[in-house]
Amino acid sequence: MSSNPHVFFFNVYNLVKNYIQWNLRGFLNPLPLIKLLVMNDRSHNLLQIRPQILSAKVNSSMSFDEQFQNKTLRPIIKLQNQLLVAAFQNYITKHKNKYYELCLEKQLGYIENAIQKDIKFRNSLKGMIIGQFTVEEYEIYLENSSALNKRMMNMVIERLKSQIQIFEAPILVQ
Repeated sequence: MSSNPHVFFFNVYNLVKNYIQWNLRGFLNPLPLIKLLVMNDRSHNLLQIRPQILSAKVNSSMSFDEQFQNKTLRPIIKLQNQLLVAAFQNYITKHKNKYYELCLEKQLGYIENAIQKDIKFRNSLKGMIIGQFTVEEYEIYLENSSALNKRMMNMVIERLKSQIQIFEAPILVQ
């Protein structure tokens, strides 16, 4: 899809114009067009707000899952970073701040364990990412959701681990 909004809206205008002409002849039901326009508008908006990751290459020699990871998952996880961090900070708080009592090595393990073992937390994180899929991406995701979920959660684990300094214990000033 073109990143130029003028081209996008011109294409939508032509699509609607042609659709109406066909519909006036009694050939078409307007509901599919409405669905198409809403989906395209949502998809377009989602794709527009994603950061571009220049190092995320996609080529035909890569596996299907790796292509999906680089084209879809990496930009979404980068976009959702602040939300993922906030979710983990909330997780620490809800679990009585035990994270802050751990040494660095155990804190890294705590991040991994929280995401791998706490199904409720894991599903919450997955929802933050899957909710940013276009309908087309979601349909692709459903074809191999198990393997893609594993990739997704491993990427989130690594992202949170790489920002471990954010999760330092709050210092109380008296």
